[in-house]
Amino acid sequence: MMASVSTNPESTTDTIVAISTPPGRGGIGIVRLSGPLAASIAIQLVRLRQPLEHGRARLADVLDEAADLAAADSGVDEGRIDEAVVIFFGAPHSYTSEDLVEIAAHGSPVVLELLLGRALKLGARLARPGEFTERAFLSGKLDLTQAEAVRDLIEAQTLTQARQAASQMGGALSRRVGPVKQALVELIALLEAGIDFAEDDVEVTPEAEIARRIGELTPPLSALEASFARGRIVHDGLTLAIVGRPNVGKSSLFNCLVERDRAIVTATPGTTRDTVSEWISLEGIPLELVDTAGLREGLHGSLEEAEQLGIRRSREALADAALVVVVLDATEALNDEERRLLAAVEGRPALVAVNKSDLMEAGRALPDCAGLPTLATSALTGDGIAELRKRILELATGGAAAEPGILTSLRHQQAIAAALAALADAAQANASSIPHEMILLDLYRALWALDSLTGQTTPDDILNLIFSTFCIGK
Repeated sequence: MMASVSTNPESTTDTIVAISTPPGRGGIGIVRLSGPLAASIAIQLVRLRQPLEHGRARLADVLDEAADLAAADSGVDEGRIDEAVVIFFGAPHSYTSEDLVEIAAHGSPVVLELLLGRALKLGARLARPGEFTERAFLSGKLDLTQAEAVRDLIEAQTLTQARQAASQMGGALSRRVGPVKQALVELIALLEAGIDFAEDDVEVTPEAEIARRIGELTPPLSALEASFARGRIVHDGLTLAIVGRPNVGKSSLFNCLVERDRAIVTATPGTTRDTVSEWISLEGIPLELVDTAGLREGLHGSLEEAEQLGIRRSREALADAALVVVVLDATEALNDEERRLLAAVEGRPALVAVNKSDLMEAGRALPDCAGLPTLATSALTGDGIAELRKRILELATGGAAAEPGILTSLRHQQAIAAALAALADAAQANASSIPHEMILLDLYRALWALDSLTGQTTPDDILNLIFSTFCIGK
């Protein structure tokens, strides 16, 4: 079933409540209510010192359940267990477009649960995950891309992720799609008019004009789809495996990139027996670095079982990683095993760090590494580490620059791809002189795809899936 903003009818008429701060103890804890009874329930939960007023913070007392909430303010604190700040936002000037109240008390789970329990007894129900934001979407306060950006902002682990989410919350993606959608609607209206008034001598739109208009719609959507390559990386991050034979300085380079002694480093080959991973941020791009055990071939039974298992996991990490840094020893010549390793990563996003460059003989050239980008590094002196970070970032992003309103989720990318495919079908139908009624079917498919991006036409199960990934209270 396709619907504009369909949902459970109950959810737009009842009052919901939830603790909106993370579980556990904290300096502040917030209980949030939204719906027609939000204000009337709130004034029964606490003893206000002043009447509620839109957008104004009011001091209040949280009383023990045995206390009389309606008692006159006598200045006696008997029965008070906490102080709170209450803020009321009247409909439609709130996050949900409904009456909304936030009660901020000290972050004692006992007090918050007390307020929550009382609200439930007074007629509110516990909010579903993401229901506050869902109501904001259903009321038209946010489109679906903006609603999804709320979740992305909460989950952001780097400043770049937070900036991207904030940009999308501000409607950056919607603004990129809007002009294309408007032009598409105008083309649909033009063809519809030609069909409706064909008997009234209204001129039928020429094929060349239809082709021109469809041609103008495609480039901005193609550019938007191309932005998914960077948007996916900003949103999800990448895994980078640091590989090489034993004792070339993999763990030392790993520690330099992580900027702390995360991996154990000794002069003994084979110290790293298992993979060690750590997340870092390079210019806001999340990267999971994986330090691996040294890769080497041994005669049957000549390697300890622990080292054999470590090598096996290293090869698994190498196979799974999106990016690879092959580490070589600048003081030694390439051996057959390293040549096989370089051949194995050929064609993949990879680069070579020739480590221990501080010990390299003067005038000695870097080895030929099968055409892979190669640079000299020294984990001991720090030489080349900044350049290594720069090269890794270029490898991760493909050199693509940041831009506003990029696609960050597979759902977004699939919607744009579907719109492009429908437009391509419409262009082909037009070039084959297919009747306008059939061309319109393809154009409407493109419009529905764009509508699904922002939520004007989205299946209920997709909406439920999106909002179920939110935290309760948001």
